[in-house]
Amino acid sequence: SSGINAECHYGRAHGKELAIDSTFELEKKRNVPVKYNRELWQNTIHAMKRIQEIRSRRQNQFIKQRLKAGKKLELKDDEKEVNQHIHLIEPRVTEEEMYNAALNKTKEKLKEKQKVLEVESMDMD
Repeated sequence: SSGINAECHYGRAHGKELAIDSTFELEKKRNVPVKYNRELWQNTIHAMKRIQEIRSRRQNQFIKQRLKAGKKLELKDDEKEVNQHIHLIEPRVTEEEMYNAALNKTKEKLKEKQKVLEVESMDMD
């Protein structure tokens, strides 16, 4: 039976649940009869509203903290996907750009050949 008990409290033990919060202490039943006191009632109602504000703020903070890890993983996955499919994102080369690149390569090769020919003709002289 200890295994079942341990499973029930796993979330609390690992910070998956907002269970360790002092605002829950006030919800416990008190088996002590209290004589009616108007001021006590007003203070209690005021305290209950304030406690609810605090609890909701803590819950929101807790949820945001829990979602941070998921956002980090999602960002990592997105980055990995972008790197895998970068060819889809990179700009496509137009035919004109390809033609100009080929033309520039050809011009460079011709210049190199001319230099080689000039050097050979100087050597022969």
